[in-house]
Parts: sequence; structure tokens; C-alpha cells
Amino acid sequence: MDTSGSVGAPARHPGTVGEVFLVFLRLGLTSFGGPVAHLGYFREAVVVRRRWLGDRAYADLVALCQFLPGPASSQVGMALGLQRAGMRGLLAAWAGFTLPSAALLVAFAYGATALGDAAGTGWIRGLKAAAVAVVAHAVLGMARALTPDARRATIAVVGMVVVLLVPSTLAQVAVIAGAGIAGLLWLRPRATTPTESEPFTVRVPRRAAVASLVVFGALLALLPVLAGTTGSGAVRLVDVFYRAGSLVFGGGHVVLPLLQAELVPTGLVGQDAFLAGYGAAQAVPGPLFTFAAYLGAITTAPPSGLPGAAIALLAVFLPASLLVVGVLPFWERLRRAPRAQRALRGANAGVVGILAAALWSPVLTEGVTSVLAGAVAAAAFVALVRWAAPPWAVVVAAGLIGLVLL
Repeated sequence: MDTSGSVGAPARHPGTVGEVFLVFLRLGLTSFGGPVAHLGYFREAVVVRRRWLGDRAYADLVALCQFLPGPASSQVGMALGLQRAGMRGLLAAWAGFTLPSAALLVAFAYGATALGDAAGTGWIRGLKAAAVAVVAHAVLGMARALTPDARRATIAVVGMVVVLLVPSTLAQVAVIAGAGIAGLLWLRPRATTPTESEPFTVRVPRRAAVASLVVFGALLALLPVLAGTTGSGAVRLVDVFYRAGSLVFGGGHVVLPLLQAELVPTGLVGQDAFLAGYGAAQAVPGPLFTFAAYLGAITTAPPSGLPGAAIALLAVFLPASLLVVGVLPFWERLRRAPRAQRALRGANAGVVGILAAALWSPVLTEGVTSVLAGAVAAAAFVALVRWAAPPWAVVVAAGLIGLVLL
């Protein structure tokens, strides 16, 4: 199977909750490298290997989740679970991808650091080198599928340059919006092919979608009031982490300043403990938003420990799930309109540009810090592209090599 370009027609039969959970549990155990790398792992797992959907539908989904507040890669995972097995599939995808790193960070909060101290940091450098290969593989495959002509390649390169020159989440959103406008105005209309018109079907009634959006807005407005009037520590935790998940665009790194401003000055979390947890969060797989579980576990006011971790974790991801359920049913109809298809072709090219920019910084600049790290990254890339090795095996091997050599 060629794993570097587009794939054939995706499988049409619905999946099972157990299947979704196992796929995302494996991703949750092996997806190192941040949200951009996660998108590469997801594409390999569900587009290339299992053909749950096609490259274009996947890129459309990535473009949508870049526009939504919250953890973009987690939202993509939730949407894939929803598409595959309904609402229970969404929960299964979230649980499989999120709980491994949350459990590790809660263990770290309880003082389980001896193994990490004894092992050193070489394995972390190996994992970062593997992330370079994973992202490069994803960029190459998506570029071949989504920028096959000069105009879309140009849109991608312009987007890459803009993001590199203005490294911010707002710049990424602006690039996708600008790429969509460029696609609408510049790309030629053409008849859709079966691959391009492959639907992204979600099993959510419109009433449920509207209700989900209403709940999202109501909680955002009411939780600060409830936190101020009830005096409940649990409600206060829900308010802090729900607002963090609702108001931040991009990956987990973006949410850290907001959480620090909410928790450290108020004395709920000490500055040293906050920074220690942030460092630990870099060394675990899965979404960085699981840092919330660590913070909930170490709060100085009750609830803390396991109850605080559970409350913080659920609250920070709840907005993402409500938005996925609320937006996706309307998104499918919009993306199939002729003008919307041209805009999406441009937006998809913009996504390629954003991924290419992220490949350079921070993935490459942080992942290849020595000649040996570069060698590990190159070997991992060859293993993925030419030997069709599964990403989890490449990640484990890179971590072991890093433990010995880096």
C-alpha cells in the first residue's frame, strides 16, 4: 500500500464503539509531538490504513477544527469517532486518546517521578525526533493529495510563509480564511469526482446539534456567575477549565497562559508546581490539554486529588465536544455546495501550508538538535515512507534509541 499519497475510496460500513476505542487508545499511547504530529498520526491510522474517510474529507475536517476554539487535534479525533460510531464513538475516541496521558500526569502529580529521573531525558529527545518524521510524512502525503496543481501549491506556500513570519494562532486562522477566499476566487470550478464528493456522515439530529450549541453558550455565560455566588470549589474548577477550553484557539500550548493566570495568582496552584507539571506534560503522549488533570489534582483548595483531576479534565474538554456535536451536522451540507467546495480546496491547501510551517517550527527546530537526533529522524522517516512501519513502532524505537544515544 502506498502510504504517502491519497488513498482509495473509504470504507462505507459503520464501525463499532470498541473498534473506535482501541484505535484511539493506541493513538493515545503513542502520539507524541503535539497537535500537528497528532494530525499526522490520525491520518495514518484512519485515512491511510483503515480508510474510514478520504484525504479531502479529512483535510476539510482539520480546516473546520482549526476554526473552532479548543484543542484542534482532540476535536478531530472526536469528530472521527462521531462519524464512525455515533455519540458513543465520540466518547470512545476521546477516552482512548485522552485518558492515557491524563493518568500519567495524575501519577506525576502524586509524586511518581522516580522512573523519569532515573531514565534521563534522552528518550524524550528520541520521541521529538520521531515527531519530525511523523509530521514530515503527513505533510508529504497531504501535499500530494491536496496541492496537485500550481495554484493550490502557491496558496500552500504563501500560507506557510505567513505562519512562519507571524507565529500565532490568529495567523493560522487568518491563513485558512484567506486560503478559502483564494480558492473561491482563483481556483477553477470543476466536476467533483467520487473521491472528492465522499461524504462525512454524522449521526446527530439537528435538534441535538442546536441544543449542543445552546448548552455551550449557556455554560460559558452562567458558570462565572455560579462560581461567584455559590462559593463551591467544584463549580469554581469547572468555571476555570470550561472557560479555558472555550476561549482558546489552537493547541495545548495556547491554553497554558490562561490557566496560569487563573490558578497561580489566586494561590490554587504554586508557580513551581505549575512549571513542573508543564515539563512533565511535554513527555507524555496525547493532547496537552490533559495538563488540566494534573492541575486539578494539585489544587490547594478542595476538590483536589482524583476528584479535582476528573473535574478539570472533563471541564476543559466539554466545550470541544459540544462544538463538534453542534457544528458537524451543518458542516456536511455546507462543504458539498459548489462554491463551498472551491473554498474548501483553497482552505485545504492552506492547511498544508500550516502543517509545513509547523514542520519547521517547532517540530524540526525542537526535534533535531544534534546530528544524532537528525539521524534518528531520517531513519524514522524512511521506516514510515518506504517500509510502511506503523507509527507506534517508530515512536517506541526512536524513544529507545534516544535513551541509549541521545
